[in-house]
Amino acid sequence: ATVIALLLGVFLARTLTRPLLELTSATYAVAQGDLAQMVPVRSQDELGRLAKSFNQMNAKLARLRDLRRQMTADIAHELRTPLSIILGHAEAVEDGVLLPSRETFDIIRDEAQRLERLTDDLRMLSLAEAGELHLSRRLVSPQSLLQNAATAYTPQAKQQDIALQIKTSPDLPDINVDPDRMAQVLGNILANSLRYSPAGSQ
Repeated sequence: ATVIALLLGVFLARTLTRPLLELTSATYAVAQGDLAQMVPVRSQDELGRLAKSFNQMNAKLARLRDLRRQMTADIAHELRTPLSIILGHAEAVEDGVLLPSRETFDIIRDEAQRLERLTDDLRMLSLAEAGELHLSRRLVSPQSLLQNAATAYTPQAKQQDIALQIKTSPDLPDINVDPDRMAQVLGNILANSLRYSPAGSQ
């Protein structure tokens, strides 16, 4: 009976400690930055659910890391474009390739303003991730939000020979949003759309 009890004790101890050791090892690896760790789910009890939750958490962390890397690459690309244009025009003026005309300075100014907007967007993103981006919500008409956004980008659209049209249902209810933040969202959508839409489109 003593031998059987000892054998059962050893078996139960190994059954309980093995998943805990695996979780401990995987947790340490994650703490070192290795997000490829997955713990085998060996049971459907509390330890099994713990292992499953760990795997889900780790997969989410890996996705967030990949999204952050992609976002960093996108930001670097977006910042590089106006900087390249500003430096290119400044060097061309300095070398005498371009004359210091009003048109040249307008291009440099426009790209500098674009760079300023990008840095403002980065600041907004950092506030949102830190949970410090406060929203001033109130009931507003979706029609008015769309109309204001279209009005702001109508001159640019006309310059590019692109028609902006608003098509909405007449009975849309008011929505509880922050008008300023929604204006930023719609502005980004319209700016990107105008950037990649061909002339004569709508």
